[in-house]
Amino acid sequence: MKFSIIISILFSITTVNSVAQSQKVIIVTLDGMRWQEIFKGIDTALLKEKKYVTDSSSLSRQFWSVNLEQRRKKLFPFLWTTIAMEGQLLGNRTYGNLVNCSNPYQFSYPGYNEIFTGYPDTLVNSNDKIWNSNVNVLEFLNQQKRHKGRVAAFTTWDVFPFILNKNRSAIYVNSDLDSIKFPTTELRLINEMQFLSTRPIGVRPDVLTYFAAREYLKKYKPDILYIAFDETDDFAHGGRYDQYIMSAHAEDRMIEDLWHTIQEMPEYRNNTSLIITTDHGRGDHDKQNWQHHGERIRESGEIWIAAIGPSIVAKGEVKTKNQVFQKQLATTIAGLMGYIFITSHPVASPIIF
Repeated sequence: MKFSIIISILFSITTVNSVAQSQKVIIVTLDGMRWQEIFKGIDTALLKEKKYVTDSSSLSRQFWSVNLEQRRKKLFPFLWTTIAMEGQLLGNRTYGNLVNCSNPYQFSYPGYNEIFTGYPDTLVNSNDKIWNSNVNVLEFLNQQKRHKGRVAAFTTWDVFPFILNKNRSAIYVNSDLDSIKFPTTELRLINEMQFLSTRPIGVRPDVLTYFAAREYLKKYKPDILYIAFDETDDFAHGGRYDQYIMSAHAEDRMIEDLWHTIQEMPEYRNNTSLIITTDHGRGDHDKQNWQHHGERIRESGEIWIAAIGPSIVAKGEVKTKNQVFQKQLATTIAGLMGYIFITSHPVASPIIF
């Protein structure tokens, strides 16, 4: 507790002028999305592997370029146009710009716990549906009078109600096939679609998670919104590099659509910070390990962060040598809303964008 208070005091001194500029925050995660594709584009070695790619010529036409900057822009056009010009991208290890998990397990539940609680709790060591005992920053923000009932999460993976402990936190969490019970034609249609759609990864498609979140945003205008995509991780575990790439590209386009949506809404325009990140990395040195992650695969803790908003300096791709950690995101999210995240467990200092 004392550690948390000291960090919070230092945080308030260094960021008091910038945090007041943003009154709303949106967080988006791409599960298990490697930094290698974010900063280098499609992986040539994996593109050529028939066991991972059904139609390499088609995938190559869409995403390959000999020029690295063009290659990554083909895969992630929003990241490498809008955010590269107006925000920041952290985690290109080629330049020694490092972003890492702090938890030792380097898989999903521990990663999401670290993102939202700021505490890489070693007791959080499985993906089982166990209610998280750690207080998360979304819960903390929902406890503030100004934002109570104005925090929502839309997730594809059905473990998120437990990760965010929706019963205790009282934030609205819509996950997988949770019924979307809202009186709008659009949300009713999305609710019907999720029950009738194919389920190639065992849960609803990411696009339905996105549309549900977008229509909720337009109707109810939450102050804090979290969207968690899942297809990239599931297709990677299944050895489908082609589908992993296609899902990553689709998610970038959804994020672009989200950004354009909020710029058209006076409640959000020039008043919203967007943070995009991932829960863990994947193998790369041994290309066979691209499918996998965990404490035995050394690259699993290597992640990335993208950010854009009124209090985020437009540096584009950050090439300076530096080290930041996943555990810093919780205090960063609170700070962007103008708050100091104080709770009973230790929290890390924020990222100063």
